[in-house]
Amino acid sequence: MKLQLLDILIIALYLIGMVVIGLILKKRASQNMDSYFLGGKSLPFYMLGLSNASGQFDISGTMWMVTLAFVYGLKSAWVPWLWPVFNQVFLMVYLSVWLRRSNVLTGAEWIQTRFGTDRGARLSHTIVVVYALIGVLGFLSYGFIGVGKFMEIFFPWNVVSQFVPFEIPAEYVPHAYGIFFTAIATVYVILGGMFSIVWTDVVQFAIMTVAGITIAVIAMMKVSPETLAAIVPAGWDSLMPDWTLNLQWADIFSDVNEKITNDQYGLFGIFLMMMLFKGVCASMAGPAPNYDMQKILSCRTAKEAALMSGSVPVILLIPRYLMIMGFAVLALAFFSDLDLTTGSGTIDFELILPNAITQFAPVGVCGLLLAGLLAAFMSTFASTANAAPAYIVNDIYKKYINPQADDRTMIRMSHLVTIIVVAVSVVIGFFVESVNSVLQWITSALWGGYIAANLLKWHWWRFNGNGYFWGMITGILASLVCPLVFDHYTMVDGQFVERVGAFAHNAPLLPLFYFPLLFVISLIGCVVGTYAAPAVDEATLERFYLTVRPWGFWRPVHERVVAKYPQVKANGHFKRDMFNVCIGIVWQMSLTVIPMYLVIKDGMPLVSSILVLLITSLILKKNWYDKMCRDEAEYQAVMAELEKK
Repeated sequence: MKLQLLDILIIALYLIGMVVIGLILKKRASQNMDSYFLGGKSLPFYMLGLSNASGQFDISGTMWMVTLAFVYGLKSAWVPWLWPVFNQVFLMVYLSVWLRRSNVLTGAEWIQTRFGTDRGARLSHTIVVVYALIGVLGFLSYGFIGVGKFMEIFFPWNVVSQFVPFEIPAEYVPHAYGIFFTAIATVYVILGGMFSIVWTDVVQFAIMTVAGITIAVIAMMKVSPETLAAIVPAGWDSLMPDWTLNLQWADIFSDVNEKITNDQYGLFGIFLMMMLFKGVCASMAGPAPNYDMQKILSCRTAKEAALMSGSVPVILLIPRYLMIMGFAVLALAFFSDLDLTTGSGTIDFELILPNAITQFAPVGVCGLLLAGLLAAFMSTFASTANAAPAYIVNDIYKKYINPQADDRTMIRMSHLVTIIVVAVSVVIGFFVESVNSVLQWITSALWGGYIAANLLKWHWWRFNGNGYFWGMITGILASLVCPLVFDHYTMVDGQFVERVGAFAHNAPLLPLFYFPLLFVISLIGCVVGTYAAPAVDEATLERFYLTVRPWGFWRPVHERVVAKYPQVKANGHFKRDMFNVCIGIVWQMSLTVIPMYLVIKDGMPLVSSILVLLITSLILKKNWYDKMCRDEAEYQAVMAELEKK
């Protein structure tokens, strides 16, 4: 199906609307740096939660997750633990509160509150900025690849090329589309900053929710449970993980079996345990210096920061998985109608989503879906693009180049930096093979270098800026070197083998499998670097502990603080927080599978999942929300008393 005039008008109206919102909010965003990057810390948590959810409803990730649902069925709900998706639960339970109490502009600026201003602190500050920029460029190039690949399906180049005054080689057509849509997102980010991002995200999420519900309803009307059961292999509709995957597709889907082999998820038990180990470590390290951290720092209070993080799964998961499962079910039932074959004759499963839209969405709905998915891309792209200049302008330009710069100068610099960062990410996108390759490197390799240092910074008083720097630098270097080494290996039947001979065409080893090595290398760098330099000065440590009040190995600092301020209590909530995290992960998983069971019309698991959601919600209300509110009130009372003195 080709796009009709109504569909094109809906898409055009959406794109114009996003730029108009940026123009309307330009004056308000230009007041100062807090207004531009954090919305003046005046936006309510539910709007920031909507914005954060919209930022995570990205087009590239949605294409990937539709493919996962198509191939792995209900078990695909576990695979996003690669990110890990349950980091929002850790943020909700305690980490957002700790982070927001710091009252800073960026994650790099936060480093000064923990390590002070000595040489080690300056080094750690620098490495955070470097890491943030690497991560931002990776995510921007990841989104750039996805949107170009997606839109090429709907706007055939033989039609569009008539209006382009220069020739573009066929292999670069997706990149041309990517450049066009990233340019529009860049315009409204530059104009309106965080205000623009949040307000456009609210509009975009409304579009995506309508789109998700629409496609789920179409799938439920067109595909019966009996039809689906006759297509999928045994175990496809089961959530419970087995030690081995054991999904054997029929002849018509023989390419799916090859994809499962290349994905290396066959030993599903080991894969799940590795994701859980890495996910817990990554979640306890806190958010990476990206848009998620900026949304937390934008909240009005620490309590609202926790509520914002908790609202993200509630807002995001049900409409997103209605869309994902709806497309997966339609693609399974009408697989022969989809054109997934590439020019080389192989099947590209990442094309399921755009091809399913062309086949199953009626006129008008198709335009709405495309506007919604473009909104998903632009939301993620805009939030990420807003994070980069915050680090460069605030943490490099003002700190080292022009300390006297006023807000007007810094906002202009932010505009320039945004354009440069987007341009560099586009160039990087030209050299990346697929969405999944960038995703795997970001989530497993690059984050592997981040985790150890950022885990220790919250929980060990002796950890210093020198240790942070060497932990980060060894981790980042290892994340760059390890793929060069391990790309020569693949996994076959649970064994690591060289990619030669019969295995030459197998996919390289997943970065997840060498994450423990990255973690150990980075941890060694942390410990050696820490003991190679003096501890952080007592005043900085005491101020950080008094302000943030973390749990962990803080006894020497706690004793000094209590000696000065007897009313200060130690944070003894480790067990309670970990219990709430466990309940929260179950709660989040139930939010994920409820729309999946609804679309495939599996009654008993659906009812069971709803009951689990209700029970876990009640537990979290009593043991997390009520107690968090009480603790925060006590904290504020103590801090107010200390300020008077």
